[in-house]
Formats: sequence, C-alpha cells, structure tokens
Amino acid sequence: MALSDQVDNYCERIGPDFWSEPLNAVSNAAFLIAAFAAFVLWRRNTPDDLPAFALIAIVVATGIGSFLFHTFATRWASLADVIPIALFIHGYLFFALKRYLELPWWGALGIVVVFFAASPFAARALAPLTGSSSGYVPALMALYTVGALFVRRNRPLGSLVLLTGLLFTVSIGMRMLDEPICAQLATGTHFLWHILNGIVLYLLLRVLILQRAG
Repeated sequence: MALSDQVDNYCERIGPDFWSEPLNAVSNAAFLIAAFAAFVLWRRNTPDDLPAFALIAIVVATGIGSFLFHTFATRWASLADVIPIALFIHGYLFFALKRYLELPWWGALGIVVVFFAASPFAARALAPLTGSSSGYVPALMALYTVGALFVRRNRPLGSLVLLTGLLFTVSIGMRMLDEPICAQLATGTHFLWHILNGIVLYLLLRVLILQRAG
C-alpha cells in the first residue's frame, strides 16, 4: 500500500475532501493550547528543564500531525499522527520513572524498552474489548501504575497523575464510541478524544514541571 493511499477511519469523514472532518481537524487546537499553557508554566518555573521543553515540543507536533491526518487522511499523515504520540508516551514514561519514582536512568530505560516491546502484544490481546483503541490501553495502565506508586512519595502530584488517568480513561471511551454511535450522532465522538487528550497532556506536563520545581 502506498503512503498516499487515503483511509477512512472515523465517523465524521464523509468523503475524500480536505475538510471532510471539520470537528476532528479543528479540535486539534486543544494540543496547541495545552502546549502553550505548559510552555508558560515551564518558562516561569523550570526554564532550564530541557526534557520538559522537548515533551512540550512533541505535544505541538502531535497537534500538527493529528490535524494533517484528519484533513489529508492518508497513510503518510497517519504516521505524522502516531509517531509524536508514541514519542510522548515513551519519553514521558522514562522521565516519570526517573523523577517520580527515583529509578536510575538504566532502570527507567529498561522498563521503557520492555513496555515498548510488550505493548503490541497487550494491544492485540485487548483488541476484542477495546477495538482500535487497544494501543492506548498499555499507556493508561502505565499511567495508573506510576500514579499509584508516586502518590506514596508525593500525595498532591501523585493524586493528580491518578486523576489524569481517570480523564484518559474517559478519553479512550470517547474514541471507542466514535463508530458505534455514528448512526445517532453524525459527527461522532473522536473530536472529544482530542479535547480530553489536550487536557491530559497538559496535566502530565504540569506534574513533570511542578515536581522538578519542587
């Protein structure tokens, strides 16, 4: 299959035109707003924290990549969508393990490598229950696990991680509902996945920045 081949994965898309998914496309502004808000927080508290800045930049790339996917709707645009998301998940997990749980860098890296290798198998096992959203469930499980361990060290920020996990659960639910609810709601619910994930990413960055700021 060619990278230029078009795909139709979402309820809102009704044709091959650029603006066939207006809500799905425009709702990607949530990622840019989240990145801007996180940048302001970063600039005020930890302007020397380059890993946090890199993750903020990845959130910007996520918004742009997702916009491209929901407008061009091609396989190359799909890569522009999923690659930044994967970079954020694995990059954030590494720094969460290192900073929140105080693991040595090699221990954090080892866990990330195992997580990366095991995630596709977990996603396939969960696919009958969660469909195309199964790829995000390992990240959700990691979020709850890190949050539960972190809350013992820092109750306010650890609790915020767990709260973010709950929000991410709702977000995945909105992604799963997109096709089943399509006959009743022509716009689908995928745009809510974008909006909620913008909030999720901001909250995760907020924890990272505030933890570093002490």
